[in-house]
Amino acid sequence: MNRIDRLFGILTLLQSKKFVPAEKIAEKFDISIRTVYRDIKALCEQGIPVSFEQYKGYFVVQGYFLSPVSFTNEEANALLLMEALVTGFADKSIKKHYSTALNKVKAVLRHTQKEKVDYLHENIRLQVPQRIINDFEYLSVLQEAISARQIITIEYKNNKEETSRRQLEPIGLIFYAFKWHLIAWCHLRTDYRDFKVASIIRVNNTLQPFSKTDHMPLAEYSKMLPVDY
Repeated sequence: MNRIDRLFGILTLLQSKKFVPAEKIAEKFDISIRTVYRDIKALCEQGIPVSFEQYKGYFVVQGYFLSPVSFTNEEANALLLMEALVTGFADKSIKKHYSTALNKVKAVLRHTQKEKVDYLHENIRLQVPQRIINDFEYLSVLQEAISARQIITIEYKNNKEETSRRQLEPIGLIFYAFKWHLIAWCHLRTDYRDFKVASIIRVNNTLQPFSKTDHMPLAEYSKMLPVDY
């Protein structure tokens, strides 16, 4: 990778995260810490407002944005392959948002790249078992509630076909046993519960912040699941 491509790559990385330590930059681009310092200085000399916060790392000052102007063929192909996986494993809401995002990517591709992408699109197929098809549209709402740490209410039908209304503090989503599962602190049970997303009848984000402040990390809950991660 030449230096110009590396500088653009570093800028893209900085824009994708809140903070990026110098060590992470060095590891990703296989360069020394000293080279990271020189590259950051070069970005600043070009008028890009890169700043640093001790113990956290580098960041681009809020308000600055440079949209990506080009993609390599490999990057475009990778995104196209992910479209097949999204179609197979996501729900209606994620498919819609991914399709919109992918169209934005395609809009900045060169003409020759668009031809290759269109051809590749016609020659990638994913055979999805019927039991994996997700005929619902809740994942986007659930993602937003998880990231914003906001309480949701759901109507839920259990394995006995019994319907209940729950107030939850969602901590994460896990795909296992061919289904999406929502892991959340249930106000009714005052404990963590595992809800099959396909069994949710209705979901509403209350926009209210979590009342519990010390939630279990999702990685810890995963260890209790009846699957081998």
